[in-house]
Amino acid sequence: MIPVTKPYLPSLDKYKHLLDGIYQRHWLTNAGPLTKELTIRLEEYLGVKNLLLVSNGTLALQVAMKALKLPEQSKIVTTPFTFVATSGAIAWEGHQTHFSDINSKSLNLCSEQLLEHHQSAEALMGVHVFGNPCDVNKLDALKHLFGNKVIYDAAHAFSVQYQGQSVLNYGDASTLSFHATKLFHTVEGGAIVFKHNDDFELAKQIINFGLDNQGQGLPEIVGINAKMSEMHAAMGLAVLDDIEFIIAKRLALIEQYKHLLAGVVEFQQWHINSQSNGAYMPVVFKDEAELLNVLTALNSESIFPRRYFYPSLNTSKAFDNGQRCPVSESIASKILCLPLYVDLEESQVKIICKLIIQNISQ
Repeated sequence: MIPVTKPYLPSLDKYKHLLDGIYQRHWLTNAGPLTKELTIRLEEYLGVKNLLLVSNGTLALQVAMKALKLPEQSKIVTTPFTFVATSGAIAWEGHQTHFSDINSKSLNLCSEQLLEHHQSAEALMGVHVFGNPCDVNKLDALKHLFGNKVIYDAAHAFSVQYQGQSVLNYGDASTLSFHATKLFHTVEGGAIVFKHNDDFELAKQIINFGLDNQGQGLPEIVGINAKMSEMHAAMGLAVLDDIEFIIAKRLALIEQYKHLLAGVVEFQQWHINSQSNGAYMPVVFKDEAELLNVLTALNSESIFPRRYFYPSLNTSKAFDNGQRCPVSESIASKILCLPLYVDLEESQVKIICKLIIQNISQ
């Protein structure tokens, strides 16, 4: 079987060595030494400050909205072409999701469409879809012009650079997912990178039940438990040691896919001032019928790509508010993410591409 993804597992000996230290210290959570070490190493590797580790990427979005003090029932403009957690986090915090359509090439929010929606919004939530940076300069300009808060769902954008610096440095906050399916993972986990130190300090308090940051254990604000454990941080440290190898292998597989499928399918248009981090391998077919024909053929050979992101969230049962986003709806109906993981072999990529080519309708 060839799944769409397979979590990377580092050396078991290395992970067990880190676990041995946890057993010796009897320190399992609550800002332990491994969590602190992972924070320092990630800030250094990514080129960011004010990085806060949390227990998953969805809570990262929720905590970011809390820390930025968005008014109750804020209107938040975001994309319908994303994983459900983006809109789910907005709704869970009691805010109003307002969808804006996407660019058919980049698959990110369309800057021109944003001009129609942003003025009455308290916040904009861009998504770096498949790791491809949004038009961060345009969103930055809107923020300064109209005072919107800008949050980036950067779940796919680990290690992505934009104009020579981390894309995570843009906006008021950027959130990461460290779920097992991601390029870099801690089994379950996530992080928030804040622009301003005050927001960072408030978020630290929020994820620790709202207790004061002076260590007296006094509840000062309403908070939640969203801390990362030492066990999860240990996995992150072990994976981080291998991150350059992971990215290089995935990028090599992407290049092979693109070479074999050139002229057969369409590829996401990456931002000119950035480079892929090897997070995903999306391909766009002529129409849904063609996609379904290919998907059936692949599944029959025990190959299981995934329809990221289907359906377009504005048409889903949970989030259909009557808005139409024709570009997102069209792309969602005909895009497929092909298998991509470190253990995938070049010979398997050749088989996948051969089956795709054979089953493309002429």
